[in-house]
Amino acid sequence: MRMPRVVVTGIGTVNPLGLNVNEFWQGLVAGKSGIGYITRFDSSKFYVKVAAEVKNFDPTEHMDLKTVDRNPRAVHFGIAAAKEAIKYAKLNMSQEIPERVGACVGCMVESDYIVRQNEMLQKRGPRRVEPLFVAKSSPSAVSMQIGMFLGAKGPNTSVNSLCATGADSIGTAANFIRLGYADVMIAGGADSALSPVGVAGLDILGALSREPDPSKACRPFDLNRSGFIFGEGAGIVVLESEKHAKKRGVPILAEISGAGWSFDAYDQTAPAPDAEAYAMKMAMNYAGVKPKDIDYINAHGTSTKLNDSNETKATKMAFGNWAYKIPMSSTKSMIGHIVTAAGAIEAIVCILIMEKGIIHPTINYETPDPECDLDYVPNVARQAQVNICLTSSFGLGGENCCLVIKKFNK
Repeated sequence: MRMPRVVVTGIGTVNPLGLNVNEFWQGLVAGKSGIGYITRFDSSKFYVKVAAEVKNFDPTEHMDLKTVDRNPRAVHFGIAAAKEAIKYAKLNMSQEIPERVGACVGCMVESDYIVRQNEMLQKRGPRRVEPLFVAKSSPSAVSMQIGMFLGAKGPNTSVNSLCATGADSIGTAANFIRLGYADVMIAGGADSALSPVGVAGLDILGALSREPDPSKACRPFDLNRSGFIFGEGAGIVVLESEKHAKKRGVPILAEISGAGWSFDAYDQTAPAPDAEAYAMKMAMNYAGVKPKDIDYINAHGTSTKLNDSNETKATKMAFGNWAYKIPMSSTKSMIGHIVTAAGAIEAIVCILIMEKGIIHPTINYETPDPECDLDYVPNVARQAQVNICLTSSFGLGGENCCLVIKKFNK
């Protein structure tokens, strides 16, 4: 039996470059940086001074005050992005079978909230801990709240593969549709794990940039890159079976034609290029495309020494000499690394690139690195006809997920 095609009918995002898709896209093509000095907490005792924060976001514009108070910031971002995606898709739940609509959205446990609750426990005793502690600190919080907001009673779950979570969620949700468990899935990631504990831990690991100038802090694939920038935000897509989308008569934005997963079983922090290449190949194989069919790669592109050089090696393993002919750019150069939401936001970027015919640049690329010698679309956006994209997401610890996204062809 032929598996149903899975298509995208809605997209939504909240991130450091914009509070909606249009603002985000305008910032991307202009090569604008959403990175600035940390304001979420006092960073005076930290070596790390910059982050990619979401600014001017008012959650009460998207949900009632009770929902705001009872949920962490990641849920606020997730619901706002989901509402935009649902509006984009013209999804009307009164016309849907609730049990055929589901959600698969990943998020990071918010360590700062857990720290505060532990402090409350130690100082004021067990009767002062927040009664909603377990629900608010759960990795499934965003998926649950989106399901409740929509009244969607189909599959509701979350996956967590760290930096690969956003792409993993989309690939997993697509499989729910292919296997017949749902007609519609809300999928993606939301993350607000930017916190003192998170920054401290990643800084000690040597993963974060200590660059004092926000405009130059994130420089993927550049010789002088010094680490990634912690970000926050959300990316949500509405997925449907092709049959269901056509029955509704809504515009189809793209097709999720392939997903590939791998685990390197190697090291908690250092990536393995062969495992990354396998995920790329697996995604292309499932999509039924060859390396020469890929018009653009959205790179994981974190701006760390090891990750960028290994991703370059992996791309060459997967694409051979064709790797030198494919433009690839790093969205993270402008919005930082939004960890569990990164892959979903980057999937949205691929859809926009195919629609607009413009590839956004990798900004702050000034000094070539001999180990990173591919076409990273440096500094200036480029017009190009793009019909098939590959987006790569490589999680800390070796969990990898790649997606092949096609311009929809009837």
